[in-house]
Amino acid sequence: MGERERRKKKKIIIGSISAVVFLLLILYFGMAMYFRNHFIFRTEINGWKVGGMTAAQVEEKIGDHVEDYLLTVFDRDGGKHHVYGRDIGCKYVPDGTVEKLLKEQNPFGWVVSIFKQKEETTTLTMEYKEDLIEATVKDMSCFIDENITEPQNAQILLGEDGYYVEPEVMGNRMVYDRVLEKIKEAVAEGKESVTLTDEDYENPEYTKESLQITEAMANIEKYADMNITYQVPGGEEVIDAEQIQKFVQIGEDFQVELNEKEIEKYVQSLASKYNTYADVRAFHTSSGDTVNIGGGDYGWIINKTKEAEQLKADLEAGVPVNREPIYSQRAFVEGADDIGNTYIEIDYTKQHLWFYKEGALVVESDIVSGNISLNNGSPDGVFKIVYKDSPAVLKGEDYQSNVTYFMPFAYNVGIHDASWRKGEFGGEIYKTSGSHGCINVPLEVAQTIYENAKVGTPVIAFYREPVELTAENCKISNAYSYKEPEEQPETTP
Repeated sequence: MGERERRKKKKIIIGSISAVVFLLLILYFGMAMYFRNHFIFRTEINGWKVGGMTAAQVEEKIGDHVEDYLLTVFDRDGGKHHVYGRDIGCKYVPDGTVEKLLKEQNPFGWVVSIFKQKEETTTLTMEYKEDLIEATVKDMSCFIDENITEPQNAQILLGEDGYYVEPEVMGNRMVYDRVLEKIKEAVAEGKESVTLTDEDYENPEYTKESLQITEAMANIEKYADMNITYQVPGGEEVIDAEQIQKFVQIGEDFQVELNEKEIEKYVQSLASKYNTYADVRAFHTSSGDTVNIGGGDYGWIINKTKEAEQLKADLEAGVPVNREPIYSQRAFVEGADDIGNTYIEIDYTKQHLWFYKEGALVVESDIVSGNISLNNGSPDGVFKIVYKDSPAVLKGEDYQSNVTYFMPFAYNVGIHDASWRKGEFGGEIYKTSGSHGCINVPLEVAQTIYENAKVGTPVIAFYREPVELTAENCKISNAYSYKEPEEQPETTP
């Protein structure tokens, strides 16, 4: 082939290529001009395919499909609720958003769009009918009573193993006004979904993590760790954790308080268990038998008022305690047998007295006690020497007597010498010529007792046969055999 032909062929090839390039450029720029007013290929807006459409066409398409609008409402438990556009009179309101998206696209990028999808998500303004959307929200299943679980506060409860926190119940009761407002906003913006949060619900005021509850449990633990031990006659009494838990009560706003009534109740049980005041005792007599004798004023008495106050103070202090109860009266000796082996025994029936000191008989003697026939019978029971007086003057309504030794044990009744007896004691003298209630003994016996018996020494006085004591001193001294005198009928003159 000649040079001339080669040049001709080359010109043809170059011309063809140039023509193709020119045509492609015309096509490229022509399409670019086209896509200045149309969305480029494979464009989607909020899931709608809008490639090749103008803004007006897109808006018309959105408007045509607005009845198919669906808002999915997700609750905090993952449940789904739906709001349909057709149910709320939904209508699309163009606001320039589509036009803005069209202007923001790069029309020269239309070639790339052939191979790559372009997805746009934007807010599309919607209108709805107020009454329809309100009714639709009210009809949602989450607002039907049978589907609602009410919220419940966390609680502090007392179980078998102590106090514990019952967790809150979040429930699912929604706040209608808040949910409605949130749905309105979502619909107005054309959103496809909206998620409800805690602020859209009625929530418990207190959860297990609330400061009030955690602090309350810490205070309860403080009480539960308390260790209170009483030293009581015959041993120990320990207040265990179960009992302490009964003292604790939860007040308003989970304030941990001590229940004073429960404390008083416990102290009463303590007193009932360990008070021996006026208890009936099985007493082994000097005659070798056993008598049951109660009444009198001897024995342990827990001061319930002061002990309750002290127990509350101990609990509030939160430190271990090991102590005696607070007593308003103590027995002569410690231990379950609070009479011990130092005491005065008076057998009214046998008209005899024994005085033991540390188990040894110090003195015994016949006596003369109160005149039974004149209702002056001496009080029976378990008493104690209240005080000792020497010399003493004994006074009554119709008598006055000087004695050397006087040791009262039951109100104004006591043991004393009686010189006017001229050495005659015992037998049945007391039945007709007895005293006004005191225990008459020989001078030397009174002296021995006076010199050896301490104030507080127990006095056990008893009858072996049933008697009815009606004297005032028997009433006041809580005599075991005291009986209220019967009222005498009035006589008509």
